[in-house]
Amino acid sequence: MKYLITGATGYIGTQLTKRLIAEGHTVHALYRSESKAKELRALPGVVMQKGDLLDKPSLEAAVAGCDAVFHVAAFAKPWDKNPQIFYDYNLDGAVNVFEAAQVAGAKRVVFTSTAGTISPTAGGVPSEEATLRTVDYFTDYDRSKAQAEAVAVAMSSKGMEIVTVNPSRVYGPGLLSDSNGVTRMVKMYLEGKFRLLPGDGNSIGNYVFIDDVVEGHLAAMKQGKAGERYILGGSNASFNSFFLTLSDLSGKEVRMLKVPLPVMKVAAHFMEMRANLTGKPPVLTPPWVKRFHYDWELSIEKAKRELGYEPLPLEHGLAKTVNWLEKVG
Repeated sequence: MKYLITGATGYIGTQLTKRLIAEGHTVHALYRSESKAKELRALPGVVMQKGDLLDKPSLEAAVAGCDAVFHVAAFAKPWDKNPQIFYDYNLDGAVNVFEAAQVAGAKRVVFTSTAGTISPTAGGVPSEEATLRTVDYFTDYDRSKAQAEAVAVAMSSKGMEIVTVNPSRVYGPGLLSDSNGVTRMVKMYLEGKFRLLPGDGNSIGNYVFIDDVVEGHLAAMKQGKAGERYILGGSNASFNSFFLTLSDLSGKEVRMLKVPLPVMKVAAHFMEMRANLTGKPPVLTPPWVKRFHYDWELSIEKAKRELGYEPLPLEHGLAKTVNWLEKVG
């Protein structure tokens, strides 16, 4: 098969590209940065395609001759001085990719969204793809992705085959970028540089190993249902249990400090104010603090049932991550 991968130089995109090449497929790798493209250029079976989600001609050239598309690219930063950029790239950019694929005759698109569009846990019941969301989206990133998901559903109802996947908090070996923030957090913990827990540390999130996310993308391409979305999650764990597991695996015990959420909110407001003045991204923003008031316990039963998805338990994925970090230093 011949696939276009947007965001091929990113965290998920790089691992997905390597996996497809290993299986003998050809990958058209869409990229913007020459420096980020160096690793992929060395791989056989990769056709580098310079372009941008907002540059329709470059998308049309990149997808020409491709059988299907993995749309992984996104503006995934936690903050930007111009919020509109999230909608430009994550919504308008997605529409451009879907339309380019349609014109080129690519049979199917797998669209990488985020578990941030899934509802927070209500009543202690893990959220599913169809769980009604009763709270607004906290960030422009999540909101723009949700709007792109709606377009994917609408276009699928008119004959396009677009399958949406929703990875949760991805971690594991690979690029230590904004999209791999969990692994950067693990690295800092191992170095004794990460010591803060939000609130009482009992807020629950869902963590998924990178290899499982790649497998989920491949399964969605093969057997996902057009117009549907699939949570690509792993283990549900509180911050307390996450770091306890990490401590047991690594043999490192770091005394964690619990920071009350009101204190974090005030600090985040000051950081955001400074960021708006200087343009330097803040470490924390108020919308991200607001997330910690909720649990994000997710169900992956739909992906298991329809995609044959079977992710690693947290302790196994973290063990692989710790071993990799120790090797790369």
